[in-house]
Amino acid sequence: MSYKAKIDEMRNELRVMGKSIPETMSGFATLSKAVKENGPLDGKTKEFIALGMAVVLRCEPCIMFHTEALMKAGATREELSDVLAMAIQMGGGPGVMYAGHAMACWDELAAAKG
Repeated sequence: MSYKAKIDEMRNELRVMGKSIPETMSGFATLSKAVKENGPLDGKTKEFIALGMAVVLRCEPCIMFHTEALMKAGATREELSDVLAMAIQMGGGPGVMYAGHAMACWDELAAAKG
């Protein structure tokens, strides 16, 4: 399955969660918005932090969403690679494997953009 298809599938699963536990999902959305819109760090930097954490925590859906967000924020593949190197240093062997997912997702989404 392509990363784009996985992203779409995860978004559908999140919509179901939103219907099943609306207060929880609304609360999470409020927290996410507050974190992203406040503080001294810009959005791209925050997304890089989130991606590094997602790699180390081994959350493939998080990796896909934050990789997609980084593309929208104007990140470069070189910047992505630097963050992935740091995540590998912190996450060891499993970090290498999940960093591979992030790079593959980036490459697929970049190719789709043309």
